[in-house]
Amino acid sequence: MNAMIKAIRSRRSVRSYEGRSIPHDLINSVIEAGNEAPSAMNSQPWRFVVVEDTETKRKLLGAALPHAKKILEMVKEGNPERYKTLKKRYEELDDPVYYSAPAIVFVIGFGQYANYSCPLACQNMMLAAHSFGLGSCWVGFGAMVTDDPEVRTILDLKEDEKIFGPILLGYPKGYPEGPPKKEPRIKWI
Repeated sequence: MNAMIKAIRSRRSVRSYEGRSIPHDLINSVIEAGNEAPSAMNSQPWRFVVVEDTETKRKLLGAALPHAKKILEMVKEGNPERYKTLKKRYEELDDPVYYSAPAIVFVIGFGQYANYSCPLACQNMMLAAHSFGLGSCWVGFGAMVTDDPEVRTILDLKEDEKIFGPILLGYPKGYPEGPPKKEPRIKWI
């Protein structure tokens, strides 16, 4: 099988990490892969903030968790089984948003092309992390921190910037099974 297709098919969202830190040169390599992503008009409308500090992670969790719990309650009616699974995770884990990952990489986008370009950088980073033996996970709830002034200051987040990601990085305790995939819907013309 083609190496890239194999990597795409075997990459998983990892939510359980070993406590050991990641060498900075390895994190830099993951970020460099994100920086190589295609971008609209070659705008490269991104910057990266790496969070490893325990106290900062605690502040991020405090800012994100209320939003995550509010959204969890909205899942309750529409998908009760999924709600039970998520609720259990929230009860069992100390950090049900960032999963105690050793590194959190915020991909911060700016300008008119960020919405199109930054997700490509995120995908490149997750595939690169996988190729280096790291686990990764894109966590949308983790971006729900922008209403906290202290967190905005920590991330140096400007009014015209938006968080894409963040991407969690760490050495995985294990890889989850892949979810069932639907057949692609293709129309040939």
